[in-house]
Amino acid sequence: MTESPDHDMTGPLPEAEYQAIFRKVPRLTVEVVICSERGVLLARRIGGPCDGMWNIPGGTVRFAEPLTDAVHRVALDEIGADVTIDDFLGYIEYPSHAQRGLDWPVGLAFRAHLAPSGSDALATASDRLDWFSRLPDEMHAEQRTFLRVHGLVG
Repeated sequence: MTESPDHDMTGPLPEAEYQAIFRKVPRLTVEVVICSERGVLLARRIGGPCDGMWNIPGGTVRFAEPLTDAVHRVALDEIGADVTIDDFLGYIEYPSHAQRGLDWPVGLAFRAHLAPSGSDALATASDRLDWFSRLPDEMHAEQRTFLRVHGLVG
């Protein structure tokens, strides 16, 4: 006889369980790299240890969630718009997070563009989203290096 789990195995973990393991294991994330003639779209973090920092929109991949589903969910969560995935760019490791005692994310970066209705949605979140042709100082060095190495910003 099998016991039923305490929570839905395909949904997010309960907060206490999540926090207990969060800092102890690598965490898989997706990074949604959106570029246009205006530059690369970055989101400003509000709250938490990275408060005020600009970053590539990204988030944790949930248990049993296909990567492409994660990209679409994260785009909706982070920028309020759906995207079309263009290609896989590579991965970003974050040793600065481990050095600060935060966690150890490994981000799989996907280049994407806004779905046709996406441009309108961005206007409503303009206070925490912006396009950059020159990257701001207030962002993770790992992301800055990744974007430059891939020729996505000057």
